[in-house]
Amino acid sequence: MRAYLDIETTHDARISVIGIYRHDSGTTQLIDGGISDVAIYQALEGIETIVTFNGASFDLPRINAHLRIKLQQDFAHDDLMHICRKRGLRGGLKRIEAIVGIDRQSAGIQGSDAPRLWHRYEYYRDQAALETLLHYNREDVVNLYKLEAVLGITATVAENSTTHRRFE
Repeated sequence: MRAYLDIETTHDARISVIGIYRHDSGTTQLIDGGISDVAIYQALEGIETIVTFNGASFDLPRINAHLRIKLQQDFAHDDLMHICRKRGLRGGLKRIEAIVGIDRQSAGIQGSDAPRLWHRYEYYRDQAALETLLHYNREDVVNLYKLEAVLGITATVAENSTTHRRFE
């Protein structure tokens, strides 16, 4: 079984959100105090392969630095950025989604907006900023699943829209 993982970070490089999509259980979002090694391993229970976009260079090293766990030692890892490049698809995830026809409701929001959204939530308790960030993160992980299907790596199966959030 495969899980699709993406993180969001703060201005000072802390992890604010870890999103994990699994077809069998939907999206799990570990948020702020809910981010722990135990919570990640619980969310990944039964998984053989973690799928990311640029995760080999960004997500997995950040998780290792923050939580002192090396997910790539416990799970196989497929980085879709490298697979896309081998197939002539260049650019970030949002650009590649547009090229292959994957729609995004959070169009216009980029990864660079995540620290600003987290800051608005953390300092001003702006719930709308948090909801925007979590929606963006959920689209990232679900769209990794869709991109993998478009690339022919996995079969297309209807999306599981269930979302579980863990703050502590």
